[in-house]
Amino acid sequence: MSLKNVKATAALALSVAMLLSAAACGTSDGSDTAGGSVSGSGDSDVTITSYDVSSVKKDDAIAALLPESVAKDGKLTIGTNPSYAPAEFLDTDGKTQIGYDMDLAHALGNVFGLETEVVSSNFDTIIPAVGSKYDLGIAAFTITKDRMDSVDFVSYFTSGMAYAVAKGNPNKVDENNLCGLKVAVETGTVEEEAINKTAEQCKADGKEEITIQSSKQQTDATTAVVTGKADVFFADSPVVGYAIAQTGGQLEQLGKDFDSVPNAIAIKKGDSATTEAVQKAMQKLMDDGTYGKILKHWGVESGALTKAEVNPVTE
Repeated sequence: MSLKNVKATAALALSVAMLLSAAACGTSDGSDTAGGSVSGSGDSDVTITSYDVSSVKKDDAIAALLPESVAKDGKLTIGTNPSYAPAEFLDTDGKTQIGYDMDLAHALGNVFGLETEVVSSNFDTIIPAVGSKYDLGIAAFTITKDRMDSVDFVSYFTSGMAYAVAKGNPNKVDENNLCGLKVAVETGTVEEEAINKTAEQCKADGKEEITIQSSKQQTDATTAVVTGKADVFFADSPVVGYAIAQTGGQLEQLGKDFDSVPNAIAIKKGDSATTEAVQKAMQKLMDDGTYGKILKHWGVESGALTKAEVNPVTE
């Protein structure tokens, strides 16, 4: 999925120092209710801002679908992991979550007439806390059968997977043979699950073992390749594309995108009222053009869907 339109690839102004800074911020629980900006320090001095969703107004009919358990405190509480640019990542203040997922989160809150409160956490802790700590989980979740056993989903985006290596591929990484290499991934992602299976196959075939570097933050996985501590990192295709831009061309994609599947919002399993409300709210944003404008703002419109579906079949 190309990110060439991301504010004229504004992230080219961001150096690997920005990656290291973002990683250092971590994602300990904290919240913020406003949008923000990412300022580059390069020659173009361009600022990437959140898309302004203040024009999105409450839809009384859709808001009425939310159960009192969600709406009574006046807040839509969302769990995310802001280390997965351009879906969700931290502004230069180290606390404000921005990205296309975050813009969509705030737009959903407006449709419901609620204040959107975003809470940062580690990726693998979000789904278990949906329905108790969080009303929703929005963190570029790929729909999988195992996850669907734990939560209900409303689809809103489609994303493939991809590999990234250092510019010029100095270690001659072959995407079809990762045995013997150091592969960086974010903990709890479908990419971690996939590379674990590949590692098992390498071992079964008597080949050199894969060294899997699993990090709580995607920024750490990206930085590992930039600094030479890993040979390749494995992530969703928009993340790979954005990381290439963000590091000023110090990375390149290895091969093409593959295995495209929907990303979805996580909702408490069996909470049909909230699930219906989220589906209708997302569909409204799709139909009125807000959704498309947000994706175009971040250069990821190639992943757009036309229909928000509840627990879509992905296999």
